[in-house]
Amino acid sequence: MGRIVAVCRSDRKGEPKVNVNQGTLVAGHGLEGDAHAGPWHRQVSLLSMESIGRAREDMGELGPGDFAENLTTEGIDLLRLPVGTRLRTSRGVLLEITQIGKKCHSKCSIYQRTGDCIMPREGLFAAVLEGGPVAAGDHIEVTES
Repeated sequence: MGRIVAVCRSDRKGEPKVNVNQGTLVAGHGLEGDAHAGPWHRQVSLLSMESIGRAREDMGELGPGDFAENLTTEGIDLLRLPVGTRLRTSRGVLLEITQIGKKCHSKCSIYQRTGDCIMPREGLFAAVLEGGPVAAGDHIEVTES
């Protein structure tokens, strides 16, 4: 079982997100108020603190939201989860992994600031199957793989 370290959102795509500590995940949509939310397969993005920690070795001080992820996790090996895996939070939110990584079409502000972006390699994207509140400190676990 892992935990959610940060809940992050931004007003525009292609920029780092700000840790707002809590929010609402809307079924079929994503994180309420986030630029990436919408009725598509990449409603919510996830990245682990373990991935951010490895990136810090080469890129310096980085933290939750710097790679534009919505949910920063810790203690759950996101890199081993296949598409179709379902994750449940301690508040009942149900996510399904829909994509691993993504193609980066341009050098976004994240790349310009850090010199690299790990989301194309280590980020996961999910659809919100069952919505609800989400907050830093909530537990998150694999329910079906």
